[in-house]
Amino acid sequence: MTTRRNFLKSGSLALAGLMVGQRSIASMAEKAAYTTPGTAATMQYVCKRPALADRQFTSEAVEKAIQTTKAKLKDPKLAWMFENCFPNTLDTTCEHSMKNGKPDTFVITGDIHAMWLRDSSAQVFPHVQFANADEKVRVMLEGVIRRQTKCILIDPYANAFNDGPLGGEWQKDRTKMKLELHERKWEIDSLCYPIRLAYHYWKKTGNTAPFDANWVKAIELIYQTFIEQQRKDNLGPYSFQRVTDRQGDTVLNDGWGSPVKPVGLIVSTFRPSDDASLFGFLIPSNLFAITSLRQVAEMLREIKNNTSLASKCEALAKEVEDAVKKYAIVEHPVFGKVYAFEVDGFHNVSFMDDANVPSLLALPYLGCVDQNDPIYQNTRKLVLSEYNPYFFKGTAGEGIGGPHIGYDMVWPMSIIMRCNTTNDNEEIRHCVRMLRDTDANTGFMHESFHKNNPEKFTRSWFAWVNTLFGEMIYRLVNEGKTDILNNLG
Repeated sequence: MTTRRNFLKSGSLALAGLMVGQRSIASMAEKAAYTTPGTAATMQYVCKRPALADRQFTSEAVEKAIQTTKAKLKDPKLAWMFENCFPNTLDTTCEHSMKNGKPDTFVITGDIHAMWLRDSSAQVFPHVQFANADEKVRVMLEGVIRRQTKCILIDPYANAFNDGPLGGEWQKDRTKMKLELHERKWEIDSLCYPIRLAYHYWKKTGNTAPFDANWVKAIELIYQTFIEQQRKDNLGPYSFQRVTDRQGDTVLNDGWGSPVKPVGLIVSTFRPSDDASLFGFLIPSNLFAITSLRQVAEMLREIKNNTSLASKCEALAKEVEDAVKKYAIVEHPVFGKVYAFEVDGFHNVSFMDDANVPSLLALPYLGCVDQNDPIYQNTRKLVLSEYNPYFFKGTAGEGIGGPHIGYDMVWPMSIIMRCNTTNDNEEIRHCVRMLRDTDANTGFMHESFHKNNPEKFTRSWFAWVNTLFGEMIYRLVNEGKTDILNNLG
């Protein structure tokens, strides 16, 4: 099985036996010697990156950033983890080449040889900042944008793609599968993330090469898909069922999901966790769609002079925004006005958060809300409290998890997003210390760890969260917060 839920590991595991494309990265499996698990002062830190010849992609600018940042980190374990994690996407997942004279980059998620639109965008996003300093990085990113355009044109409802018409274990899902698809779970964020990457790539580099006629067709499909999933006239063309023993892997009501009232919000049949939504209108993803539609409208106007499609995207963004204000900002009995996690337009709401991004916690990180917005701050307090049923607190750490893995499993991604959405130095210190001390001495982040035992974790090789951790440390150093990082306690 290749689904992401099936990688529960126990013990202080390295990455032996995993594959990068077709190459073993057993060199990454050298175990760091230690006498007392979790005691940084007694460990010896051996770099766990693959040998230079075995790396999928290298960048002089990124290597320079790693060395300069590492030199400023006095905490030996934190410096070791940063060096392992920050380049993990480039080292192990970027399969970059030229096809028909144009860049093409297939980005695997790690332990699954498939490309998620969400994960691939998020994995390479922290390297956009190096695009002007290293032409290789710019071309690699252009290749990701071009590949994502091809994927969307194959099927805008799919979340994950094969590197060609290879088929796979989910071909029997009861939906309109194609051999090019790894999985076909409709998630709003799958279409937002490529826009986020494209927009920031354009803003950083000024390069418009990947934004050709095919890209415009892909944006038209994104707009069409969002309109279809407002479900104003009918249920739309998408349904999904799977033969499974996991409730979150299939969809009720013959694959159409829970009923929604057409109020202007967009249905997301699945969450960013790839779990089925409870109520169809997933609010973090709708807020992400508002931001993405406005970003792509700006691109359409300035790059393509396509004012017609730009205006349609802006009008849709406004409609969704108005619906969020009316149906998704609700009164919580403890925290006051907050963003609901999911709603259905019938005034049924879900008060919770899931670790996967977009989440309610991560909204400022994605540029969807202002960090100081009172409603966001109320929501943040809610999701980081016992009133969020998926907030877990134990002896090893605390953070948000989700039904994808289940009870008591904290996702480091949520701790990273907590750090990314605060200006409080003690909260930053608390988050970084938890991340440092819950890696099970592997030197890498994981999908989740048990709140009382970090050596019980899922996914040894999850490039997205590794790169997010590296991005967070790099940002904190550049913001002059080395004193916090060097005094974690």
